[in-house]
This record gives sequence, structure tokens and C-alpha cells, in this order.
Amino acid sequence: MHFTSLCKSNNNSQPTIITMASMNFSSAKQTIKPPQRGIFPLDHDAECKPFKEKYLNCLKKEADKHHLCRDFSKEYLQCRMDRNLMASEDLDRLGFSKEATVEKAVEYDKSKEKGGYVAGKHIDGRMKWWFQR
Repeated sequence: MHFTSLCKSNNNSQPTIITMASMNFSSAKQTIKPPQRGIFPLDHDAECKPFKEKYLNCLKKEADKHHLCRDFSKEYLQCRMDRNLMASEDLDRLGFSKEATVEKAVEYDKSKEKGGYVAGKHIDGRMKWWFQR
């Protein structure tokens, strides 16, 4: 990125043109890197919108317990891969293998917090760092 600026010279004849290499004043050439894994184009044509809506509705219905909406998530990702909106990847490697299935998940009941527990309150006095001991 180059910036150009016009300045008046002292003798009022020709203006001086000043060019800067970039905003950080670095003369090094900036390289463009491809996107990281997991970053993919937006679905501008809404080709996978029905799958996304099913997944989001499931999350809302199940109080954000994503393991209960696993099949909808799988369908959505498969739709994106089929339409080249993300790199094709084996769904087993994305966490949809039989071994990765969540069974008998139990939500933490927050019984300690309901009883008045506050994290860190049980520590007496000021803690010392390892180098202060």
C-alpha cells in the first residue's frame, strides 16, 4: 500500500511529491497468506441456510447442549463441503466418529454455588509467587 502526498516547495515552483511505503512505514513487502484452517467463505447464496437454521433451532430447543444437535451440525458441515464453502474433510476427523459420540452427559448442577461457595475465598492471606517463596 502506497500513500502519496503533495507538499509546496520553498521556491513555489513545483510541488514536492512524498511517497510512503506503508502505514507502519516499513519498506518490507507485505505477503498475503492463505486463510487458516477453519476459515471459509460466507454462504452468500444461502445454499446451506436451511441446515444452519435446523442446527440453530435445535440448539435453542436443547438449551445449547450441542451434543444433542450433533446430526444437524454434521448435515450443515456436509452441505458446506458439498458446495465448496469449506475444504472437504473426513467427518470423522471433525469429531463425528462413533468414538466421539457423547453419551450420558450430565450437566453440572451448581450445587456449590447455590450453597454460597465463591472460588478463591478459601485461600487465607496473600499468595506468594514461586520466586517469592
